[in-house]
Amino acid sequence: ITIKTTFLGAHALPPEFAGRSDDYIAAVCDWMQRLHEEKLIDAVDAYCEKIAFSVEQTRRVFECAKNLGIPVKLHADQLSDMKAAALCAEFSGLSADHLEYTDEAAVISMKQAGTVAVLLPGSFHCLRETKLPPMELFRKHDVAMAVSTDLNPGTSPVQSLHLAMSLACTHFRLTPEEALRGATVHAAAALGLKDRGQLIDGQRAD
Repeated sequence: ITIKTTFLGAHALPPEFAGRSDDYIAAVCDWMQRLHEEKLIDAVDAYCEKIAFSVEQTRRVFECAKNLGIPVKLHADQLSDMKAAALCAEFSGLSADHLEYTDEAAVISMKQAGTVAVLLPGSFHCLRETKLPPMELFRKHDVAMAVSTDLNPGTSPVQSLHLAMSLACTHFRLTPEEALRGATVHAAAALGLKDRGQLIDGQRAD
């Protein structure tokens, strides 16, 4: 089994940093460098949202990752349109996740950057969301759509990838082919893995 480790330090503000979110971002960047030196992280993620971290704070995290040569991904536009998906694309992000409020300009930027749209129907379901990701815009601009469980005990306690694929078809109206591609070739791309996800010569049968 191949395990890819993502450093999601900038997800929520710990109580010991209450009122000092900029200081916490500085700490995240310091930890990132030390973890990178120990070869413990393959990518860097953040949560860019009004209840989490601002665009500028996320940019600081991404600039630190870029200087270290670490690819990025982002929890983007889940609860509001903060242009977070566009920020992720600006840094050639591997993937942007959630995306319920992403606009067309950001979708175009994602296509140009090769950023995969990761759909998280388990989170959508458990939070009883009603705002769908811009599925038709992803299709219109040929943005790769991955499907994931987002296994999270608080907002997406879904362990089954098969269930996530089913929920993606039910809630997001993916076709069965789109769901299968989302859990295979596009999922591999979202992890930066180019040697698997398709049954073709030269690829891992994984």
